[in-house]
Amino acid sequence: MKKASKTSFFLMLLLLLATTTPNLFAQETHVNEIIAELKNPKSTKVLVVAHRGDWRNFPENSIEGIKSAIEMGVDMIEIDIHKTKDGKLVLMHDKTLDRTTNGKGNVADWTLDSLKMLYLKSGIGVKTRYKIPTLEEAMLATKGKVLVNLDKCYAYFPEAYEVLKSTNTINQAVMKSSKPYATVQKEFGQYLKEVIFMPVVHLDKPGAEKIIEDYQTHYKPVAFELVFKKSKSANDELLKKIVTNGSKVWVNSLWASLNGGHDDDLAVTDIDDAYGWILNKKATLIQTDRPLLLLKYLKEQNRR
Repeated sequence: MKKASKTSFFLMLLLLLATTTPNLFAQETHVNEIIAELKNPKSTKVLVVAHRGDWRNFPENSIEGIKSAIEMGVDMIEIDIHKTKDGKLVLMHDKTLDRTTNGKGNVADWTLDSLKMLYLKSGIGVKTRYKIPTLEEAMLATKGKVLVNLDKCYAYFPEAYEVLKSTNTINQAVMKSSKPYATVQKEFGQYLKEVIFMPVVHLDKPGAEKIIEDYQTHYKPVAFELVFKKSKSANDELLKKIVTNGSKVWVNSLWASLNGGHDDDLAVTDIDDAYGWILNKKATLIQTDRPLLLLKYLKEQNRR
């Protein structure tokens, strides 16, 4: 290579680094800011979680739906994981393909190559042009941008961990389980210091407060996902205790049985009785099927 050619090559390389490195740094800074908010028990900013991505405009658990939710400004994407016949992790809520794709049968009976021949369906069941993504593709699409709640992934986490490690996204992963602390410590303990872990507690069930106490005594999770059919189950004294002891409250606004009737559909007609009620229950993480509506409301309430 001639001297002039070498000089041109290195100039081009420097230009490429100059244009790409700031973007990568900005992305990493953004996700670190979200993590800092999540781990700050005194912050009143509400973090918004998009359930299965932006599934009202794109298929659920699709890369396009994930990207759309990120563009809205959400802080976390919830995705669902299943394993293929050849051991690959893909995004799919159901064990079967029938509802969300033009295929049929169990995900576990199909190889990844075969699944990639299928098409995802929209929220009303119409076949689209979009494809089933792998966990690796999803993590690369979210890298440096948002946190990712890996739902239905507890049993597959050793495989998922390898994907997170290879994509350098371990810090963005959020895992959950409704199992008590002792069981999680035994089954998942090696990962508790590696990823963000949140217990799921069903407040309507006996022993809920004991589960919360055990976690806050032995692990001190950054947040609890609280599920309740009855509004009275989310009693103010318990919620205050959770926050006072250093954990945040996560509430799902998806449908009525998860939040005592204060759900996303109610928010369309009475937003204060839906999202306002949830905020009054000390929630600083809300998982929603209407991220744009929730983000707008939170900005109006000075909670963003």
